[in-house]
Amino acid sequence: VSTQSTGTKNNEMDPREENVYTAKLAEQAERYQEMVEAMKKVAQLGTELTVDERNLLSVAYKNVIGSRRAAWRIISSIEAKEVERNENESKITKVKQYREKIESELTNICNDVLAVLDSHLVPAATTSESKVFYLKMKGDYLRYMAEFSTGDVRKEAGNKALSAYKAAIEAASNDMLPTNPIRLGLVLNFSVFYYEILNSQDEACTLAKQAFDDAISGLDKLTDDSYKETTLILQLIRENLSLWTSNKGDEDDVDKDDGDD
Repeated sequence: VSTQSTGTKNNEMDPREENVYTAKLAEQAERYQEMVEAMKKVAQLGTELTVDERNLLSVAYKNVIGSRRAAWRIISSIEAKEVERNENESKITKVKQYREKIESELTNICNDVLAVLDSHLVPAATTSESKVFYLKMKGDYLRYMAEFSTGDVRKEAGNKALSAYKAAIEAASNDMLPTNPIRLGLVLNFSVFYYEILNSQDEACTLAKQAFDDAISGLDKLTDDSYKETTLILQLIRENLSLWTSNKGDEDDVDKDDGDD
């Protein structure tokens, strides 16, 4: 099935084209949940997404989850301060309930993304680039789930994220140049996973530094467009390495991943 819009003689859009157009309208209006719903319909067609469609889907989910990740960090910090100040129980209970509400929303979003990836996008991927993109995305949303979870749920999400990231790294190493922005974005987020979720500073730094060094040596071969995108991700990797190897990092600093624009 072609991903190109064909249209009919009276210029009506076919369902795929209509959903993509709806997603673009929703993005301009910053109505990201509607953008998600439109792109899910495209993903559920069971055919490979174009690069444009793939990016629309990623942007939609990134914005839906991004605001809630930020909200969770803020409320968790407030909760910790209320407990530290030994505030009255009613305040602590209220903030705890609010945090749990946000966590429920985060869980639903993560499960939604993972279902679309496992049922439609990963099976339909025919190129190395799309396979790496979707496996990275799977690792990312499992990492997000691990961020706010505890106990066995956190452990399970962490183990599944590790497997997804490792599968993505293997595919990227075999078929992509070290300067490829998708490969570098994968390394950026995988190294954040090692540092934040597994508390493995050495693994995080080793992975990030190796990728940084390999990419730097190939920068002179890039076109202007590729150079800009690659160097932007390399800057984020370098900032994380500086933070992780410094003893001056504040505990409130947030490690940079490609979801923190």
